[in-house]
Amino acid sequence: MTYSFDTERLCAAIPALTGKRVLIVGDVMVDEYLIGDAERISPEAPVPVVGVEREQLLIGGAGNVAKNIQSLGGKPELISLCGTGSNAATLRHVLQNENLQANLIDIEGRRTTIKTRVLARQQQMVRIDREDTSPLTGTGLDRVLEAIKDRLPHHDVIILSDYGKGLVTDVFMSRLNALLDTYAARHGVRHNVFVDPKTRNFRLYKDVFILTPNAKETSEGAGMPAGSREEILTAGKRIFELLNCSKLLTTLGASGMALFNGQDEVWHIPTTGQAVFDVTGAGDTVIATLALAQAAGISLLDSCMLANFAAGVVVGQVGAASVSPPELEEAVRRHQAPAISRWL
Repeated sequence: MTYSFDTERLCAAIPALTGKRVLIVGDVMVDEYLIGDAERISPEAPVPVVGVEREQLLIGGAGNVAKNIQSLGGKPELISLCGTGSNAATLRHVLQNENLQANLIDIEGRRTTIKTRVLARQQQMVRIDREDTSPLTGTGLDRVLEAIKDRLPHHDVIILSDYGKGLVTDVFMSRLNALLDTYAARHGVRHNVFVDPKTRNFRLYKDVFILTPNAKETSEGAGMPAGSREEILTAGKRIFELLNCSKLLTTLGASGMALFNGQDEVWHIPTTGQAVFDVTGAGDTVIATLALAQAAGISLLDSCMLANFAAGVVVGQVGAASVSPPELEEAVRRHQAPAISRWL
């Protein structure tokens, strides 16, 4: 098999992303930024005093995946957890401001995840995490799975955005797979599950369609180095053995991506990012673009190419960013045909 890069084919595929539906299940959070200046040291302790000049609330985690899908013209629907009280109200407010459709399962006594970053002179001084990472059990778990079951007829593609906040557990994955098996048996449709993995949960993602780990997560998930080409190939094969996944897309930062279209077919896609200012959220952009393109019926290699170009756009911006269809088309047209090669 060979792959022929075609600028016009890729650009013509971008409008097909509009209106396609993707279900995102995962850990949603609020990213709070307190931004100001630090001109003196506190008399109470040897720490800088930051005078806050402005505040910013953004959607993070699985919410940023949904935001990326929406930015590309897709229709994301989010299922996640929150607590009760003022922080949960803040989360709902941020989702509403982003015009994101979400089914938040509120759990009494559980903390809503808020990550507060204090920045001074474009430097992050400290990050404060308010969260609950205890495993979801009982009626809360039942409600999440019931919500997924209710939305399955409206989606062909599911993204599992795992940030390690307690939603994804062994029990959750077992029940989710049973739910998907039952749906497939009754309706003849098997939902493709795309996983943005968390290393500590790596062994739980059995039988999914595709995982999108970065190089570090690939190494930790496989339990071996993943630096050189040969190491990446060996680690990828190990992940197939452990998880029985259908595909694997390892993102390699400045070195691009390695797509395992099965154990015996591996493609290398070089990066298209010209200037890297901030890799925050790049993984969210990759899985969002990939899943949306697959929902639109675009081939897997072309879907990875679009994801690669989208990631190249967002790493050139500061903070968790997203990309619009015109920006994505401009990125495709701006670059010469990347030297895609067959590794295996």
